[in-house]
Amino acid sequence: MKNALFLLLVLAGAAAAQTLPAGPKVTVTAVTQLSPALPQYKDVDVPMLRDKMPAASNGRIVFNLKSYPEMNVQGPEVIRLVRSGQVDLAGAPLTTVSGDVPLLDGFDLPGLHTSMEQVRRAGHALMPTANKELEKLGVRVIATSPFPAQVFFCKQPVRSIADLKGRKIRVAGPSQGDFLNALGAQPVAIAFGEVYTALERGTVDCAVTGTGTGNAQKWYEVASNLYTLVASWGISGYMVNIAWWNKLDPQVRGFLEKYFQQVEETQWKLGSQLTQDGIDCNAGNAAGCKIFTLLTDRKMTVVRPSDADNALARKVLVDVVLPNWVKRCGARCGEAFNASIAPLAGVKYQGN
Repeated sequence: MKNALFLLLVLAGAAAAQTLPAGPKVTVTAVTQLSPALPQYKDVDVPMLRDKMPAASNGRIVFNLKSYPEMNVQGPEVIRLVRSGQVDLAGAPLTTVSGDVPLLDGFDLPGLHTSMEQVRRAGHALMPTANKELEKLGVRVIATSPFPAQVFFCKQPVRSIADLKGRKIRVAGPSQGDFLNALGAQPVAIAFGEVYTALERGTVDCAVTGTGTGNAQKWYEVASNLYTLVASWGISGYMVNIAWWNKLDPQVRGFLEKYFQQVEETQWKLGSQLTQDGIDCNAGNAAGCKIFTLLTDRKMTVVRPSDADNALARKVLVDVVLPNWVKRCGARCGEAFNASIAPLAGVKYQGN
């Protein structure tokens, strides 16, 4: 692993910072990432949760950890898996599971945030309100993590945002669908694990995912163009079943709360590198490719959005995406947005 040094330092700090007294063993059943190939899984979740946890917890906690494909899990069902107790803990992109809790889509609306740092601040600001909604379903978020910026992997060239018109484009949530509908594109809901085949067969013309996430899934084999307009930033949450969580020994629960603060910090440190690294790796830029797979024979054509493209995306957010989200979610969501996110993003919901 190319960025191992800082992760090992954080892992060592997490392990050394806390201890648990001897007691009964706790096995945590968890499914946390879209693919075992993602660095968020193989370079953070696997070492911190599966490998380091027994020693860090004085032998008290063991993680039975899986990725989505290993458990045949599709993203939209994750909240229901946690709620039903089929797993104790799960990670999921918040927009992907927003069908169950529409408020979750408001963390990261298309065209809203200008940086990953802003997304994280917005997440912390809105999370108490989001957890009130999630707790009605018996679930709560205990930590967050990011994906790279969500951009467009396309089979045909994209010179500007206008070229998305008429194309069938895989989206990860309803607000991305609103965004593309407003641009004249045709949003298509496809599970993440099925996107490669959909691109290969021409079922979709483009697909939205992280710059490096698509690289890890080898989408460059079926899409040759990368348009880096940011559709969203891909904030994800680690969710627990509240009934299971509240039954834990208070010392174990407190340990896990602190440990997941370390997991979150490690994920966001990694996340700060992922977006540009994914672009560089897909473009075949060896000097900038440190995490994902450097392309040599299948270098993608990378087109960055113009100022006019970004301005149009912001206008679509204000005119279409934000009002439609509040319509789905309810007036209270507009109020929560204005109280928590508007001061960070500079966009306020104006009401009907």
